[in-house]
Amino acid sequence: MRSHAILAVLAGAAIATPVPQGLDFAAVDAVQPKPEPTIPVFEAKAAQTTVSFVASQAASSVVSAVLADPTDTSLKMAKRADNSGCTVEPASGDTADAFLANPQYPAAANSAATPNGYSLAYQNKQASSQGVYGYMGYAVLDTYDVQLCSSKCDAVQGCSSFNIYFERDPVVDTTPTCTDPASETVIKCVYYGGPVSAASATNNGQHRRDFQVAIAGSNGYVSNAIETPDGYTGPVPLGNAAINAPLDCNGEDTYMGVKIFTEGAFDASLCAAACSAQSTHNLKNPPANGEAQTCQFFNTYVLYKNNKAVGQYCSLYSESWPASFATNNGQYRGDDHYTINYSYTFSNTTANADKPVGCTNPNSPQ
Repeated sequence: MRSHAILAVLAGAAIATPVPQGLDFAAVDAVQPKPEPTIPVFEAKAAQTTVSFVASQAASSVVSAVLADPTDTSLKMAKRADNSGCTVEPASGDTADAFLANPQYPAAANSAATPNGYSLAYQNKQASSQGVYGYMGYAVLDTYDVQLCSSKCDAVQGCSSFNIYFERDPVVDTTPTCTDPASETVIKCVYYGGPVSAASATNNGQHRRDFQVAIAGSNGYVSNAIETPDGYTGPVPLGNAAINAPLDCNGEDTYMGVKIFTEGAFDASLCAAACSAQSTHNLKNPPANGEAQTCQFFNTYVLYKNNKAVGQYCSLYSESWPASFATNNGQYRGDDHYTINYSYTFSNTTANADKPVGCTNPNSPQ
């Protein structure tokens, strides 16, 4: 499932110095904000595209970056036609209000069956998703076909969610002499490498001069498939929370830092690659006193700032921790609200992994 060649390798992070748990805002501040993707509202069908992602190449890039600099927390891994006049004038009643009041759009959205392997994130919104992690392109459909949209998502490697909706678009591009042309209804199927959510359905259209783009019948779906990297067990789903591990029974801090990936698709194998590469680096560069700390466990999730995805966050640990320690439900930083979604943990099972600390008390499962 999910094939195709790579177009852009990810932007991620390397290891930060362990800090008191909670979000590592130094690493978050180092991330360059990603611009919101622009999906054309004129000649959208001609411009439809996909953004390719190859997990093995991306993971290899992560390993190289970690080994090159394990202290870095940020790894950066169609022209519209113009027209001289309104060739098609809008008919009476061709308005955004009439579009939004059309009962056919909510009927299609509310009657759509959820595809196998997906969960319904939201239904019949008059807004599409924005601020979602990992934009991966879109298609224009002839009919409101959720099954077809899901199959298109499945065909894009890394696609883990999609948004299907009706959109009121201009039939010609707006110009100073054509400020409010006639409209057409376009059905869009948009793919993402991270999860859509009800909180992301905030794009209720725009004005292009006097023409109002509007959205109706917007449904969002998230794939239930989370692949487990080789050499790891999991995933253990944590929902909207992240691990906040205490010191272990030896009084040792098991937290090893963070990576943040800001491009490509949400992919646990990127965290696994970083985890393994960090162990390799530490074993080759042991501390003067004591044993090298190796990565045995990671927690990965999508981090949001005010409902807009910052990136895929990976916290690394030298011991595995159970879901009962998932007590970090997000944080405020001034007026900014940082939240968590799509959170999973994985434990290292490779034979050559260095042994964990070996605690057996309730603070550690080892």
